[in-house]
Amino acid sequence: MLKKVPHTYVIVFAILVLAAITTWFVPGGEYERQTVVVDGTSRTVIVDHSFHYVDNSPQTWQIFSAFFEGFVDKADIIVFILMIGGAFWIMNKSRAIDIGIYAFLGFTKRIEHWKALKFLGVDNVILVLIMILFSVFGAVFGMSEETIAFIIILVPLAISMGYDSITGVAIVFVAAGLGFAGAILNPFTIGIAQGLSDIPLFSGIEYRIFSWFVINIVGFSFILAYANRIKKHPEKSPVYHIDDYWRKRNNEDVEDVEYYTPKSAWLVYFATLLALLSYSFDFSGDSWAFAITNMKIGNTSYHLAILPVSAILFAILGFFSLRKSVHFFILNLLLFTIIFLIVGVMGYSWYVMEIATLFFVMGLLSGISMNYSADNIVKYFLDGVKDILSAAMIVGLAGGIIIILQEGKVIDTILHSLAQSMDGMGKIGSVETMYLIQNFINIIIPSGSAKAALTMPIMAPFSDVIGISRQATVMAFQFGDGFTNMLTPTSGVLIGVLGVARIPYDIWAKWIFKLIIGLIILGGLLLIPTVLMELNGF
Repeated sequence: MLKKVPHTYVIVFAILVLAAITTWFVPGGEYERQTVVVDGTSRTVIVDHSFHYVDNSPQTWQIFSAFFEGFVDKADIIVFILMIGGAFWIMNKSRAIDIGIYAFLGFTKRIEHWKALKFLGVDNVILVLIMILFSVFGAVFGMSEETIAFIIILVPLAISMGYDSITGVAIVFVAAGLGFAGAILNPFTIGIAQGLSDIPLFSGIEYRIFSWFVINIVGFSFILAYANRIKKHPEKSPVYHIDDYWRKRNNEDVEDVEYYTPKSAWLVYFATLLALLSYSFDFSGDSWAFAITNMKIGNTSYHLAILPVSAILFAILGFFSLRKSVHFFILNLLLFTIIFLIVGVMGYSWYVMEIATLFFVMGLLSGISMNYSADNIVKYFLDGVKDILSAAMIVGLAGGIIIILQEGKVIDTILHSLAQSMDGMGKIGSVETMYLIQNFINIIIPSGSAKAALTMPIMAPFSDVIGISRQATVMAFQFGDGFTNMLTPTSGVLIGVLGVARIPYDIWAKWIFKLIIGLIILGGLLLIPTVLMELNGF
């Protein structure tokens, strides 16, 4: 008889208790900190050589209050998950996503006989294209929390295609994580790390692009091999029985859906179009002009009239989708929600509040388009919140782990001890040690920007002493910050993604562990040329 695996909440709480025990045995320590401006943003960084021991603060009953404090600390992600869940439940009630998946699967059936696709496999091509898209998002603007919203769409799609929920999470979250680790222009990791290291912003991009390709080839190959194995033998999936939840949702017969377009959908169309047009023009001067968005890609800005173009596209696509059915109009709303998410993040520095609001509005517009009453819209929204509540709650519990370590005053001691361990090593040994240190710290501090602010003021000057380029130190940070994000239980995003997909943490950890080990080894190999070869920017 197999031993029952503990619930995800039990596993995370056990780690929280372990963190509290650590505060009893690790001496307390603190670095002095100062505020510096990096790329126009204030960052709190460590003052070099300022570490000093202080009395530690052993944590006891705080393991219970850590849930509350973690909930407060991660409130933005928690509310984000709840709002996303409620909004998508309203949309799910319309059956629009089911119809969209049904239409997409019909399209794949029609093109699977094409000779070029038949050789590669149409499903493989689709999975790779989706993964490339999310990997680019991760590499260019650091997509992380945003993946939670796409899980609700692509997990049902993956299961409808004959895969499982792990595949659905992998093609979104893992793909974005691969891009995040092989960051090319990510301002939240590369931008901050290079700024704090006093090297040109986004320099050394040629080798990072090469690394991004290699990391993706390895990661995509692992995911495709697993996906094809599950497609042939679905019962071998470790989440086969858990996925019954998604299969039941997908098995509702979409062929019986009545296709129609109520007047309320036309009202939503015209009201939304009017709102988009109002943002498409700039009336600040003496005369009006098209609104220009400053789209930032790394250190480069592109001035584009993207809002007017989006409004025109919405007018055209919205009209024809309404002529077909309200369900396709709702899919059109989803499409433009994703478009504006990208525009908002890259052009207007949106974060979880703005993105959650965007999806919330999408949910409301979907309900109004279906001519649901106000009471029904509220009911469906609350049903969605209830359905996803456990995913949101676990994020707060995971956040409590960081609170315990911070309150126990042991994080700086751990950081100082790791930095001291690099003394007396050669160039390759030192850069690999930096890399391993960053991987370890990432388990304790999953935030890339926070970790850059904590570690780069120490690592960058140290690299000068041992003869390693600061660019190599940034690469060690970049790889160390990326890979373990897909495994560490202290990551609110990972726990949120798994909660939404309904995948227990232990099953996920067992599945991805081999990939993470392989990626960590790969990262170590990719670091060797940074100290042995003459690379541009290094």
